[in-house]
Amino acid sequence: MISLDTNYLIMGLVEGSMESENLINWDEKGESFCVSSIVWYEFLCGPVATKQVEAIRMLVPNIIPFDSNLAEKTAILYNRIGRKRKLRVDCMIAATAITAKTPLATRNHCDFEVFTDLGLELIG
Repeated sequence: MISLDTNYLIMGLVEGSMESENLINWDEKGESFCVSSIVWYEFLCGPVATKQVEAIRMLVPNIIPFDSNLAEKTAILYNRIGRKRKLRVDCMIAATAITAKTPLATRNHCDFEVFTDLGLELIG
């Protein structure tokens, strides 16, 4: 299973994009996908059309709820990276991928690299 960042959901809808090509290749190899409910929220903020939401929902059947366990993991990550306010939402996304033991596919490697020493694997 691969966790997807919001940019993968958005750009996955763009034919010929790197994200779209990666998603197709991974899907053909039998990979499945998940997202944090935080990512799903960001994606739904759009703008996105109903058909686009339906297409992504078919590709990503697993939306991981942000619960109290993830809140605790997020707080640990946030404190360990030096309480960088601009990375609060990224902490939530990273905590979800780490807890689910899945790599995170993202174009924003620079924002997420701070979490790699804490157990996050980045791809994409």
